[in-house]
Amino acid sequence: MTLDHNPTGTLLLIGASRGLGLAMAAEFLKHGWNVVGTVRAGGGRTRLHDLADAHGGRVEIETLDICEPHHVAALRARLAGRAFDMLFVNAGVTNNPEETIAEVTTDEFIRVMVTNALSPLRVIEGLQDLVSPTGLIGVMSSGQGSVGNNETGLREVYRGSKAALNMFMRSYAARHAGDQRAMVLMAPGWVRTDMGGPDARLSIEESVPKLVDVLLAKRGKPGVEYLDYLGRTVPW
Repeated sequence: MTLDHNPTGTLLLIGASRGLGLAMAAEFLKHGWNVVGTVRAGGGRTRLHDLADAHGGRVEIETLDICEPHHVAALRARLAGRAFDMLFVNAGVTNNPEETIAEVTTDEFIRVMVTNALSPLRVIEGLQDLVSPTGLIGVMSSGQGSVGNNETGLREVYRGSKAALNMFMRSYAARHAGDQRAMVLMAPGWVRTDMGGPDARLSIEESVPKLVDVLLAKRGKPGVEYLDYLGRTVPW
């Protein structure tokens, strides 16, 4: 049986209530994996709950606000003794795409940077020991986080937050250079979700199944890579 159809694989998916995260959960289930997905507290019933109801015990739901370090610590305590084949941090936010660095308020800048760059790495630092020694740690980045590919400007604050995320993940990988776990930053393409908006080029169905295939293929390959949903290397 091949790795990408391993029925015993378990994914810890941070940010799974909607959009790309929800679609990733559904796709991993199709590959025979079990999923522990997080939602934010106080949001009521989500489509992840519907997915859990439809898959007889293969989906567990935990609550987490990635911007609250004590929430991460509490999740770590609740999951003590568990082992995951993959940890993937999907949570993130955007802001007004028209807003330049000259225009954005300090509070809005902090909100985006803390959610998109600081908090994902805090989650990884807090939950890394739950990932098996040959597992994978991944984060949802964006093609807009590429410094080399930025020839148009636009979405400046969001771009900056994802570039910072990429840098922090590379630093994490450098500190764990001898680790046998795979590490990856994923660029899903511009996808039609609540966050991506209605004008995005790709549907969820065009992006997520391929993105999941890339993650499954990356397993067993130590070191950090920045890849798009087709498995192509994105320039840092």
